[in-house]
Amino acid sequence: MAEKKLKVTLVKSVIGTKQDHRATVRGLGLRRINHTTELWDTPAIRGMIKKIAYLVKCEG
Repeated sequence: MAEKKLKVTLVKSVIGTKQDHRATVRGLGLRRINHTTELWDTPAIRGMIKKIAYLVKCEG
């Protein structure tokens, strides 16, 4: 079974957010608004996405 990938896109600015939320965005490899990264679907990545769900859009 092939592992799934998730497409994560930053849709809202990190200005004014908590420092650890900004660090999570950077940890996912997102740099600017509308920047998209493809990440492996793991529990750790899902936890990071859940933490900053109000900043990102996730597909896949």
